[in-house]
Amino acid sequence: MIPFGIASFRLAGFILWPFGRTTVERPDAGAASCVGNVIWLVFAGWWLALAHLITSIPLFLSIIGIPFGWANLKMIPVSLTPLGREIVSTDQEWGSW
Repeated sequence: MIPFGIASFRLAGFILWPFGRTTVERPDAGAASCVGNVIWLVFAGWWLALAHLITSIPLFLSIIGIPFGWANLKMIPVSLTPLGREIVSTDQEWGSW
């Protein structure tokens, strides 16, 4: 249960401030993270990804919401398979295309 809790807190931190950060797969993630991702996908991942997709649609309807819509779409792969990933900073400035 501890890896799922750590992944949940990692998702929460990424959702709180997704700008200027991205996720990469960890090369040292083993078979346990693969099995954990399958369990996560079945019980939580698919509906989290669907919720991010559905909530991004109304965000794209306003000028102010467009960056948040992109941020929602950026969270879909992380919400599907959070184990074996880490969040890293990008060298892009916040708000740059």
